[in-house]
Amino acid sequence: MKKFKYKINGNEYEVAVDKVEDTTAEVTVNGTSYTVELEKPKVEEAAPKIQRPVASSSGSSKPAGGGGAGAVKSPLPGIIIDVLVNVGDQVEKGQTVVMLEAMKMENAINAPAAGKVSAISVNKGDSVLEGVTLVTIE
Repeated sequence: MKKFKYKINGNEYEVAVDKVEDTTAEVTVNGTSYTVELEKPKVEEAAPKIQRPVASSSGSSKPAGGGGAGAVKSPLPGIIIDVLVNVGDQVEKGQTVVMLEAMKMENAINAPAAGKVSAISVNKGDSVLEGVTLVTIE
């Protein structure tokens, strides 16, 4: 459960996000529980994916341990602005797999190890919380 404190128009709110599943979230605001329906992202036509060179690695890397990287998780909450890989793609350690906008900055989320993309758990336009699996690499 993630807890946040917000101040809106001088009023303080304590918000706990209890569970997020598909397009439904269970949240508690100042002790009152709500079920919130999230807007489903619009499906856009698939554009060709462009591989970009990587200048730095993100803080989400884990040691490879001889196999694939496993889950590549979001290091902070934000909005997915681009998914740069497809299922079945081979990726190298440090290659950018997802671009995440957080706090009005673009963040490159990089593969922590070389491997094959086995699953993509997000789409362009999705809002994600910290720790959410973005891509799985085997």
